Amino acid sequence: MKRRTFLQQSTLTGAAFIVSKYGFGQSNDFADVRVAPGARHFTSEAVEKVIQAVQKNSSNKELGWLFHNCFPNTLDTTVDFEMINGKPDTYVITGDIDAMWLRDSSAQVWPYLPLLKEDPNLQMLIKGVIHRQTKCILLDPYANAFFKDMNKVSEWKSDLTKMQPGIHERKWEIDSLCYPIRLAYGYWQQTGDLTAFDADWRQAMRLVIQTFKEQQRFDGKGPYSFQRTTSWATDGVPLGGYGYPAKPNGLICSMFRPSDDATIFPYLIPSNWFAVFALEWLTDIAKAIGDEELARQSFEMGNSLAKVLWDSAIVFTQTFGNIWVYETNGLGSCNLMDDANMPSLLSIPYLGENMFASTRQTVWDNSRKYCLSASNPFYFSGTAAEGIGSPHTGLDMIWPMSIIVRGLTSTDEAEMKKCIELLQKTHAGTGFMHESFHKDDPTKFTRKWFAWANSMFGEFIWKMYRRKPHLLNK
Repeated sequence: MKRRTFLQQSTLTGAAFIVSKYGFGQSNDFADVRVAPGARHFTSEAVEKVIQAVQKNSSNKELGWLFHNCFPNTLDTTVDFEMINGKPDTYVITGDIDAMWLRDSSAQVWPYLPLLKEDPNLQMLIKGVIHRQTKCILLDPYANAFFKDMNKVSEWKSDLTKMQPGIHERKWEIDSLCYPIRLAYGYWQQTGDLTAFDADWRQAMRLVIQTFKEQQRFDGKGPYSFQRTTSWATDGVPLGGYGYPAKPNGLICSMFRPSDDATIFPYLIPSNWFAVFALEWLTDIAKAIGDEELARQSFEMGNSLAKVLWDSAIVFTQTFGNIWVYETNGLGSCNLMDDANMPSLLSIPYLGENMFASTRQTVWDNSRKYCLSASNPFYFSGTAAEGIGSPHTGLDMIWPMSIIVRGLTSTDEAEMKKCIELLQKTHAGTGFMHESFHKDDPTKFTRKWFAWANSMFGEFIWKMYRRKPHLLNK
């Protein structure tokens, strides 16, 4: 399993290097581990100016060095831009896996959106991501990861599902269709450009709503099923590939989590909340482009989903009061936990920022306390750090992403500072963020080249620089 491969480094001495395609290495004295200028896939003058400003104005030199490495990592190493049929097209790999996830590609370029007005080339690049994601959705709205080369053979070609050329993996995850809408909305808000939302994009959005409706399962199980021959229990879907039973109540079934692990109960609550937000954004875009029918459908579904969530996805606990469940089935069963992968319960106020202020109160606050406590079975605390992990990487493995999200959703400066310090001391000398690291030994980590985590670290540090720059000093 490529996404579970561990790379272990037992010491941090001398000039030893962790070898990768781009030479991301272990560093002493903040050596230059960023890709050389001539080997970078894309360079943005606006991004470079931000890097220079953060480094110049922060007295924490290690933090400035980490930002210099991480913030541009997606542009440096993962994007492939070209013009196809007169339209920009940008293929974005995750890093060490040569495939494009709808989720990862959206999140990887998200932090650059505030710079689009300053850099027309960067705007064209991200417009190309929107066009490429449109092609992916039209190819198969149930797939989570795609190839640019339609002739490339997937390692998962034997999965028992409707595999097609151009698909790397076909795991149905609600958030795979939400992230492209988030990116499209953010792009529009920053640029005012509606030209990306052409006939193909509108067709893809109708397919999104159709897929959501199919997976509400009011009219049967729907067209999607998935099975895989594997020794990993979380890689397959039980009961003929349709998952465990759920009572149709208006929520959307998701066979997999954003970790690409199978759900236990089909109603994945963080992802259903993300769908509420995405449908709200889609409604606004549809109105702006004059597609009243698309606006009507997305508005009605979003309103309906939100009501069902408030009615059926909250449970009372003695310690925390009312909190959101992670998964449920509409039949009274639920799974209490949180996973570092986004959307997570912890991340929902970040993903839905400035949209539903009331959702940040009481239940969300209680849920946050739960997620960041020992009551969450995937909250790990060790001698090196504390944070949320995932079944995807096993016990005791903390995800830097969870520490970043904790910082981004905090209103407490001491907590923000703590998150910055934890990230600074757990990169294992490599100068980059990782998928996960051991709670007691950061040199034991997964995925040395994971662009999503690098982008999010850059987003966090840049936001702190703009809002609370004193937290970036020693």
